[in-house]
Amino acid sequence: MMRAWIGLLLWVLPIAPPVLLEKGDQEFARLRYPQAEVFYVSALNSSADSADALWRLARVYVCRADVAPQEQKLALYREAEAFARRCIEADSTKSEGHTWRAAALGNIAMFEGSKTKVRLCHLIKKELDTGIMLNPGDDIAYSILGSFYMALGNVSWIERQLAAVFLGSLPEGGFEESERALKEAIVIAPNVIRHHFELGVLYMQLDRNPDAIEEFQLVGSLPILLASDRQRQLSAAGLIKEITDEPR
Repeated sequence: MMRAWIGLLLWVLPIAPPVLLEKGDQEFARLRYPQAEVFYVSALNSSADSADALWRLARVYVCRADVAPQEQKLALYREAEAFARRCIEADSTKSEGHTWRAAALGNIAMFEGSKTKVRLCHLIKKELDTGIMLNPGDDIAYSILGSFYMALGNVSWIERQLAAVFLGSLPEGGFEESERALKEAIVIAPNVIRHHFELGVLYMQLDRNPDAIEEFQLVGSLPILLASDRQRQLSAAGLIKEITDEPR
């Protein structure tokens, strides 16, 4: 109802695109993603090649997908990827387009078969490298890169050889690169829950449980900036219990 009311108001009282983006950002910060989308779409309607509106729409769709029911996720991630791709086509120097395309593709890959996963790995890495090159202060890109390397660290040598023979080679990298990227994300934006949660998960995989607990405790104390942060806080609390309940 609120979304329809906002749309009607925008139709009756046209607003300049920069103001629409600002209002969309305010709604996004309040975790009101449908309302933010209305403002971003209105900005895009005023300027069809607005890279700033397009990457924001990609971000909204990724964030919506993160908390959507399982059966809705893939379609939303695909919408996010399409908006990010349009952003890059409109302005290839806009780092956010590359970063949010990588975010969308990383999630799409989870629904694909092995051959497509390998192909997407290289594309995701390319987009993250481009985003960081364009904006070295992009903490989201570093955080996703950390998760990307963590996934690579879980691929055994034998699996890599089999992939090279049957599917194509995987990018290089693993746990060491993951820790470096996640720590860089934290240096840039120390209050973002995702960065600390992913680092905690990495430390668990490295059997560095005291370090993992420290990161998960931080997760519980930091402000919720994304709707998906609520689940991360719940997961972090559960993982602390799992670690502390382990036989010594």
